[in-house]
Amino acid sequence: MILIAGPCVIESQEQLEIIASDLKKYHKSSDIEFYFKASFDKANRTSLESYRGPGVKKGLEMLAKIKEDFGYKIVTDVHESYQVEAVAEVADVIQIPAFLCRQTDLLVAAAKTDKIVNIKKGQFMSPTDMQYSVLKVLKTRGAVECSYEQSQKAGVWLTERGTTFGYNNLVVDMRSLVIMRKFAPVIFDATHSVQMPGGAGGKSSGNREFVAPLSRAAAAVGVDGFFFETHYDPSIALSDGANMVTPAQLETIVDDIFKIQRALSA
Repeated sequence: MILIAGPCVIESQEQLEIIASDLKKYHKSSDIEFYFKASFDKANRTSLESYRGPGVKKGLEMLAKIKEDFGYKIVTDVHESYQVEAVAEVADVIQIPAFLCRQTDLLVAAAKTDKIVNIKKGQFMSPTDMQYSVLKVLKTRGAVECSYEQSQKAGVWLTERGTTFGYNNLVVDMRSLVIMRKFAPVIFDATHSVQMPGGAGGKSSGNREFVAPLSRAAAAVGVDGFFFETHYDPSIALSDGANMVTPAQLETIVDDIFKIQRALSA
């Protein structure tokens, strides 16, 4: 099982190291393909005054240190095509943010690297239409068809993170997991799926209480992996605190996921 976990945004080297240390058990697990995630820049914050991160140069240096110290594979976002080359020197997975999932130049730039490309499904996108974003990467890499097998071989993932449902609200249509797995491995982003975009007066809010039940539902439907933003104290997190989970909460959720997977395979 693929497991992506880490803080929403890099706040400090100390923050990264504390959280990375709390996630060691997943890296050591023979049942988990673990990736540490953190963003060096949150370029789509609701407000101009919101914290964005240390920037590409400093942020990549900090992530490189985590990679060296802990041996973790790294996932981080890119927002501009010019960032891709530098990010590919550190990251094992280049992540395309949901708002940018149709940005052709960004997808093509990521596809020209030898890294896995994880495309987050736009909150405004139907699951079926995500095949065209996948195809932009696949065709750049020489593939001619869009299928689960081709995407797996070419290193293209899709991540479900909820769909806009009225103002300041997201819902997860579990059918999307089935639909998108026809043409790519699917990761379920349990923490962003409970976000309330712009729902806290100039910043986003969230409903952390639904992270665990949605994770269990996705495990029952069947996905290739899970994505959780985690922080040792979400109440002081500088981004997405309302929908992040603690390492202790994550441990319980992952245990439940494995119980469901074992029950289904029995």
